[in-house]
Amino acid sequence: MGDLNIQVRYLLWVRFCERGGTGLSVPRPAGAEGWLPIAGLMNTKYFFLTGRVPAIHPAAMVLFIAFMLMSLLLKKAFCSWLCPVGTFSEQVWKLGRRVFGRNLHPPKWVDIPLQGLKYLLLGFFVFLIVAMSAEAIHDFMSTPYGLVADVKMLNFFRDIGETAAIVIGLLVLLSMLIQNFWCRYLCPYGALLGITSLLGPVKIRRDVEACIDCGKCARACPSSLAVDQLVQIRSVECTACMACVAACPAENALQFSLVPRKAATPAERWRRRALSPIAVAAVLACIFLGLVVVAKATGHWQTNLPRDVYMDLVSHAREAGHPGI
Repeated sequence: MGDLNIQVRYLLWVRFCERGGTGLSVPRPAGAEGWLPIAGLMNTKYFFLTGRVPAIHPAAMVLFIAFMLMSLLLKKAFCSWLCPVGTFSEQVWKLGRRVFGRNLHPPKWVDIPLQGLKYLLLGFFVFLIVAMSAEAIHDFMSTPYGLVADVKMLNFFRDIGETAAIVIGLLVLLSMLIQNFWCRYLCPYGALLGITSLLGPVKIRRDVEACIDCGKCARACPSSLAVDQLVQIRSVECTACMACVAACPAENALQFSLVPRKAATPAERWRRRALSPIAVAAVLACIFLGLVVVAKATGHWQTNLPRDVYMDLVSHAREAGHPGI
């Protein structure tokens, strides 16, 4: 609901600028820059190279760092707990299950190569950004295109062409047939968060002694992971959705936890190190709200452009071409 509220306010702000300052006036919600992960990655590199917070789209960097930190601590929890695309994808495959009676599960010889596509896309973007100097990033962000990259993203969907509509329609259809098709095969952001999650201390862990080998956890996993056959889930595809934990009928057999202690009884050591859904939600909220509050308090949240400049840029956003083209 919070993301929807941001998008509605952002659309109202864009319409206000396009109309030259007439109509309902709302402040620009910088949170919409969460839809600019590439800008977030570029600005993060700029920050680490220069030690300065970028003036253009600083919120994109703050949110990018927040989501990376979430993945470092709690696997790809952002994907299953916060990502609006992931939420939409989940509703689509559930709709597909109701319409078609089931979802398809591609064989491994098809599934594994397709999973590599998102890493190829990630490698492409990382290659381009790694090659950019801090000055090049600053110059790019200062162009009309860079200044209104968020508006360009919005206009892509507002002025969608026939080819783009067909591609999106095909993605929706495939998402109805295959669980989380976009997330599993094509999302480069998810690929980056998955790689980061490998370094995290918290994982889904199975207590072999307590497990009753019912297989319910594996069947519940939306990422089709063999949870019932592993002691801990290290896969980059694990989103910490905890569907497997919820499906497990054996007490303390499956937990989202730190490495269990060797002392005490098996049940006690798992209980002491496990994270409940409430704890996961609390950690995610603390990371997100903490970084946003600090960014706002230090003046590193909004892109501070005069209103008349923004109105001119937004009203001509469709004419702003990519500086690299």
